[in-house]
Amino acid sequence: MAAQSADVVNPVPGRRLTEAEWLIGRIGQLGHSWGTTSLRIAGTLWWCMVASALVERIARAYAQGEQAQTVALERLDFAVRPDGGIDQVHIRADSRESAGGAAELRATLAAVIAPVAEVSGAGVSSLWAIAADAIGNRALDAGSPDAGARLAAEVGGKLPAPRFVEIGGRTFVRRISCCLVFEVPGCQMCTSCPKRPSDERTALLAALAAESRGTLMT
Repeated sequence: MAAQSADVVNPVPGRRLTEAEWLIGRIGQLGHSWGTTSLRIAGTLWWCMVASALVERIARAYAQGEQAQTVALERLDFAVRPDGGIDQVHIRADSRESAGGAAELRATLAAVIAPVAEVSGAGVSSLWAIAADAIGNRALDAGSPDAGARLAAEVGGKLPAPRFVEIGGRTFVRRISCCLVFEVPGCQMCTSCPKRPSDERTALLAALAAESRGTLMT
């Protein structure tokens, strides 16, 4: 999914992410900025951003063998952009000494996924799959795909295990979720989209791996 640039505004308490009226407003804003009136598409795109922000700290901590900071909603603030999107999480100063964990992440994901699915019409299982891919990508960014698999296994519940694939000497998340961006007017399907034919996706990822190797060599 391609990111759209937007300035960050004042953070809001984490519990707002469970409030239907607030969610409809933010998802509607994001849909307007992307040019879609479909709450299902906008809600899925919105959740892709939120899920990535939610799991980034704990996935990195697992990858680096560190104690994870809290991911409990009541201890978090979220920076909301003018387009309604969320891409930053702030831990409140009085919560920094509280260690988070997989069970806490499971509770947080479940608390947000249910209302997002309800107001947008996106499938609950689809939103959990997006969270799994987010964990895989953030763990991969931190240099340890195994950490993503381990974290997902400990979260358990409705969260699938992230999958990985080696193509052209580079590791990619073998996605199990679709962000639906290709359904937005003027947008294209992601390179790694699971809805692409397998051969086509592999070829595109191989080209991307070759391009990244060339960048490192220059």
